[in-house]
Amino acid sequence: MAKGKNVLTTGDVARICNVAPRTVSKWFDNGQLKGYRIPGSKDRRIPLSELIRFMKVHNMPATALPVSKIRVLIVDSNDDSASTLADTLQTKANYEVRTVRSNFETGAIAQKFVPHVLLINFLAKDIDATGICESIHANEDLQTIKIMAIVNQLSDSESAALLQKGFDGYISDPADATAVIRKIEEATAIIY
Repeated sequence: MAKGKNVLTTGDVARICNVAPRTVSKWFDNGQLKGYRIPGSKDRRIPLSELIRFMKVHNMPATALPVSKIRVLIVDSNDDSASTLADTLQTKANYEVRTVRSNFETGAIAQKFVPHVLLINFLAKDIDATGICESIHANEDLQTIKIMAIVNQLSDSESAALLQKGFDGYISDPADATAVIRKIEEATAIIY
């Protein structure tokens, strides 16, 4: 199976889960594992994000999942700060990074790029961080994305409120590359 593949065959899923292909077909047919059939064929396809969800629900080890570069999408209306952070993440951690400047761009690029982590500048003008978070969580294809807010120092109650809004965490100092990379690694360790 190719690394970075977003849609898997029943054979791919069988190898990852260490089961027979027929078992995967049964999971698919009884609705436990969601996906789609190829038109005009009985072949099934399972999105990687759905397999990850299924494996989490059933406490299956994720060691056989295909791992590619960590993909990070930075949402910030300030080009300078977004570019600086993107360059840092590409150079120091070898992440695949893209930047966007608006809510609309975020949705369009998230669908194509399917980042592992979405970093949103919570204080950026013209960006509705909470709305983006809600939209990502509402989209079945994007639910595995970890969403982190870039914020100033927060009190305990402010950080709790942020987590209640659906954010998976926050970064207080985007200039501290080591801390940012550590937060991203912690967030993606949950996926893989």
